[in-house]
Amino acid sequence: MSKEVTTGFVCSECGYTSTKWLGRCPQCGMWNTFTEEKAIRTHKTGTEVARSSVLSAVPYEAEFRFESGISELDRVLGGGIVHASSVLVGGEPGIGKSTLMLQVAAGCSARRKVLYISGEESSSQVRQRAERLGLDLNRINILCETKLEPILYVLDTEKPQIVIADSLQTLEKDDIGSSAGSVTQMRTCCMEITSHAKANGTSVFFIGHVTKEGVIAGPKIIEHMVDTVIYFEQASMGVRLVRAVKNRFGSVDEIGIFLMTSHGLEGVADPASFFISKREETTLPPGIAFTAIVEGTRTFIVEIQALVTDGKSGIGRVYSDKIDSSRVLRVAAILERHAGILLANKDIYINVAGGMKVNDVSAELAIALALKSAYSDKGIDSKTVSFGELSLAGEVRPVGFADRRMKAAAEMGFTSAIIPESRNNETGIKPKICGRIRDAVNYIS
Repeated sequence: MSKEVTTGFVCSECGYTSTKWLGRCPQCGMWNTFTEEKAIRTHKTGTEVARSSVLSAVPYEAEFRFESGISELDRVLGGGIVHASSVLVGGEPGIGKSTLMLQVAAGCSARRKVLYISGEESSSQVRQRAERLGLDLNRINILCETKLEPILYVLDTEKPQIVIADSLQTLEKDDIGSSAGSVTQMRTCCMEITSHAKANGTSVFFIGHVTKEGVIAGPKIIEHMVDTVIYFEQASMGVRLVRAVKNRFGSVDEIGIFLMTSHGLEGVADPASFFISKREETTLPPGIAFTAIVEGTRTFIVEIQALVTDGKSGIGRVYSDKIDSSRVLRVAAILERHAGILLANKDIYINVAGGMKVNDVSAELAIALALKSAYSDKGIDSKTVSFGELSLAGEVRPVGFADRRMKAAAEMGFTSAIIPESRNNETGIKPKICGRIRDAVNYIS
């Protein structure tokens, strides 16, 4: 076996390699993302024999999932941790990634051997945090190491069933000339640990840092190499949302809701009304509308907030963080064209109470009603909920899971609903049918 040192350029966004520096990556289209990397290639002498097998003869475990001890995380993962799977956990610094993974280690340690690999904190620091959380320390093994070779040796000798690597950006392999956190280091370390995990039936969690844009630092190829990718989001003070953006063994529609307490992250058991404010008035303040959104198997009642002011420069702008700005612009254009509400020279501010990101198209009708309420300075009845998708022709289109939305609204005490179609429901909610956006606006005028 011979070794050859090679120098190349790697795109930090997608991992594309080139023999020379390029200003723009031909694969992902990003500018100025190429960095110089040195790698050692090994040339093996001789021929390695590989054999295929019949798929029906491949053995597998009947119970391939097991619980982590945290129901909200199990929901996001699709029902629990999958044997020999790899999970990438991303989030901003201090949002609770290490805390949650330490709680997972404690929850699984009663029945399975757990190894916590810390590349950022010392063993004493990890112990202090675990004691502060009130966790059982007797069954959690810890390894403070960043070198890949000693880590793989420990995995071979101790054979843990669950491995947590905190974090992926701190791992490095000696044969690679670049420093820890580089594209080549992250790709190689993730590939070798993931391959080892699948060969030995180990479930592995990688904790990853995020960039200022909110995506996991490193090339996108890392997310393709693992089975599941979950992100931490900070909704409001003390509230954390965990959402899967990739899951080979389950749905990506589920979200987990946690509260950060002195004892760590605690799941919210009944979050249906978690994102609405309780008010005593029968009429809401101008610019407020309620809607029912569906995330996986859950239905949430959320509060859409809108503010419409005169444009500071004579040209209207949209400020929206939790709802895509392009969707707000489209709703505003539909209101202007089909309901006669002139918003072209207005500054529009849209927010979701509690800080939850809303992607459900059913919220478009509530956004339109909130904008109309803010524009006319007239509040909507506090017991009214609305949901529906808006078409560019000004139609209010039906959305899925209408029965679930109506049931959740009834449980929260709503008595009327502005919806695009009549429903035979037993919830007691009075439906107000609107086929077009002009009809919906007339209900709150």
